[in-house]
Amino acid sequence: MTEGFVKLWPTTLLARELPGAAAANKALQALLLEHESGHSNNAGSADMTTDYLQQDLLAIEHPALQWLVACINKTVADYLRVTGVDADAKWQLQAWANINRLGDYHNLHNHPHSYLSGTYYVHLPGDSSQQAGSRADLDSGAISFYDPRGQANMTAIRGDAQIDPEYRVLPKPGDILLWPSFLHHFVHPNLSAELRISISFNVIIKMTEELLPG
Repeated sequence: MTEGFVKLWPTTLLARELPGAAAANKALQALLLEHESGHSNNAGSADMTTDYLQQDLLAIEHPALQWLVACINKTVADYLRVTGVDADAKWQLQAWANINRLGDYHNLHNHPHSYLSGTYYVHLPGDSSQQAGSRADLDSGAISFYDPRGQANMTAIRGDAQIDPEYRVLPKPGDILLWPSFLHHFVHPNLSAELRISISFNVIIKMTEELLPG
């Protein structure tokens, strides 16, 4: 019997691999490293992630970025349709580059003033055996998402899907993730000497009368 059951307050995460990513990522990696070099003249390379508001990455005219914008827009449209929001909604994108070296990470945070947030992965360390440290449970460069309902797992019992408040994703190059901007997440430290390169973005919905809650 399924009648009468209602799933309340769902949180939807989209994770998919983009077609054509291998070729695009080579061009994106070269572009982002060049972008970092220019940025470091002003703010220092360590500020690429934290200085995200000063970046207008998608305004750069480059075929690989144009490809990525098209893929992001398609992903956003799919997300809105599946979650029941009008897929004809209009939005704007704001994106920035993340170039993480050995030890770099991003503290627990969310993204205020936007509706959706996401990350596209350009390059990730390949061999986890080369990670610094000796613990076997370290996921270099993984991203963790946390249940937005504080302490919802306090009454969980065996078999209850709410027992684990953390959902961890170990992405690969070519993957794109999309989630509600309110969702807290944490980017684990890069424990490899290899670069971890990604492009993060916010989706700002352009409000219209049709989108206002009834």
